[in-house]
Amino acid sequence: MKHDDYLVLKTMMEKNSWTKNKKGVDEYGQLMTGWLKELGMDLQCFQRSEVGNHLLFTSSHKAQSPTLLLLGHLDTVFPPDTFEEVSEDEEWLYGPGACDMKGGNFVALMALRNIYESLGQVQNIDVLLVSDEETGSDDSKSLLRTIAPNYSACIDFEAAGKNHEVVTARKGIATYTINIEGKAAHAGNHFCDGADANLVAAKLLIQLAEQTYLESGTTINVGKINGGIGANTISPHATLTVEARFTSLNEQKRIIDVIPKLVNNYNKDGITLFIDGGLQRDVMVPTSDQAALIDRLSSIIDTPLKTEKRGGVSDANIIAGMGVPTLDGFGPYGDGDHTKHERVSKKSIERRISEVTKILEYYAS
Repeated sequence: MKHDDYLVLKTMMEKNSWTKNKKGVDEYGQLMTGWLKELGMDLQCFQRSEVGNHLLFTSSHKAQSPTLLLLGHLDTVFPPDTFEEVSEDEEWLYGPGACDMKGGNFVALMALRNIYESLGQVQNIDVLLVSDEETGSDDSKSLLRTIAPNYSACIDFEAAGKNHEVVTARKGIATYTINIEGKAAHAGNHFCDGADANLVAAKLLIQLAEQTYLESGTTINVGKINGGIGANTISPHATLTVEARFTSLNEQKRIIDVIPKLVNNYNKDGITLFIDGGLQRDVMVPTSDQAALIDRLSSIIDTPLKTEKRGGVSDANIIAGMGVPTLDGFGPYGDGDHTKHERVSKKSIERRISEVTKILEYYAS
């Protein structure tokens, strides 16, 4: 790959696209729009006021042919003026989004350029770039679920494993904010007149934690708790911030059912609870269709795809949750993501571009 090609990736990385920096995210999206329109792809822009716009690039779909969704995100975790330096040496490129996931978007773009050059067109392949993946895809997940049934398969361009593993499974995640409203009273003079929100919060915290089943891969973490006014006042309010993670569909269903039930049990004796949140990303589990996709792609690139499972989540969870055979980790290998040490391997970029080009040629032809 020519050195000038890396200037494209550097240009991506130099554009600050922190999730809450809508202007920067949209400017990065405009760069991607220019490059992908050069390949004859059409843009459907989903305008947003609070976060960056979501971008769906479509090609013509040949009847009866399998269709492939390339999935990426525009946002990073770095606010302006925190980590913006881009540099390189012989082996690595360093900078914000190097592997998470501007490096992955670069792989997809370069592979699409390759097939456009060899075939003269792109067909049967679409690209979705969302703007809020790093904060949980709260805005974009409805779009992801809406378009998922249009595709025969999906590959997500999050970073590869150290040995170029692709990802076959990820934990699901549900998040909740539980607000507890009680009644304030003087703790000395009118103790029995109060309704203690802090006491309910403590009891509920224990019950939530008891839903952790490590043997099943399920964890419940009450990561933040606050409430009360002072030592001499019965607490009139408390808040719990809760995260649940799970590795199976059965556990996903159990957790989604049990948490609201536990909360509802305390709506009595002057206490009122309000629960906000729910399933953020579906659990991603290996399936027979996914196994068939691995075999097919391994045959196309003429080398067995190594696989791994990860505890973290991505937008691949959402597409897989809709029943679409999905593989994650098709970006290049890098490390230090979400830190000022983020970097991506140049050799890995070149390998991934070669592999993804072969895969896209299969779908496009």
